Order: sequence, then structure tokens, then C-alpha cells
Amino acid sequence: MKNALERLNQAIAEVPAKFREMPEPELSLRPQPEKWSRKEILGHLCDSALNNLQRFVRSQYEPQPNQIIPYTQDEWVQLMGYQELPFDHVLMLWSSLNKQVAAVWERIPAERLDNVFLLGDGQTVTLQWVIDDYVDHLEHHLKQICGAELYS
Repeated sequence: MKNALERLNQAIAEVPAKFREMPEPELSLRPQPEKWSRKEILGHLCDSALNNLQRFVRSQYEPQPNQIIPYTQDEWVQLMGYQELPFDHVLMLWSSLNKQVAAVWERIPAERLDNVFLLGDGQTVTLQWVIDDYVDHLEHHLKQICGAELYS
């Protein structure tokens, strides 16, 4: 847990400054009509935070195994309207949601990290695995936006 929390806090602390170096037209540019802009990728990370926050909380009190309910990513990005929002709005949402993710993680007792989730394919994973996967997913997409050198 400590490693995942440190990585998340580092992203929260360092990534916004990298985004502010980029001009908004560049952040809003779609490489192809059916591909997300950098702003929409950040919006997708907001959707990921929204969906995972409830997983992190529910896994601590609902009967196990918890079911991971998938969400339709393209529809979420479109319906949330990230492309039309000012970039600062999307960035503030991303930052606030991830600060809350970090706050929830800090409160998870160590023994609950072994709580079990059931994936759609029948595979079981632990809460710790879901947490690690969340940060891996976050960093993957942040590197798409910011480049390979994510942190200073």
C-alpha cells in the first residue's frame, strides 16, 4: 500500500504543473476523430477515480467477494463532456478526486488489503491488487499525456 500511496501522491503533487506548461489547444486536440484528446484522457482518469473510489470503500464493508462492475469508458467520457470543459476544470476535478482516493487509502486497515474482488472473467484479486492496478493505470495514461518522463 505504501508504494501505491507514494506514487499517487507524487502524481497529485507534480503532474498539474506539467499540464499547465501545455497550451490548451494542444490538450484539446484529438489525434484522430475517434481518439481521445489529452484533456479527454485526463477526464477518463476522473471517471476511473469515480468508479474506483466506490470499490475502495465498498470492499471494506460489503460481503466478499466484491463484484467489479465494469463501466463503458467511451460513453462516460462523452457524457461527462470533458472535451467542452475548460482544461482547468478537468484538472481540478482530477486532482480533487485523487486526493480523496489517497485519503481513503490512508484509512484502510492493513488486514482489509486482502479483501477479495471477483472480476468478470471469474478471476479473484485482492483490494491491494486493485489499488496497485489503479496507480498503474493512472501512470500509463499520464505518460500518454505528459510523455515518458512523468516525474521530475
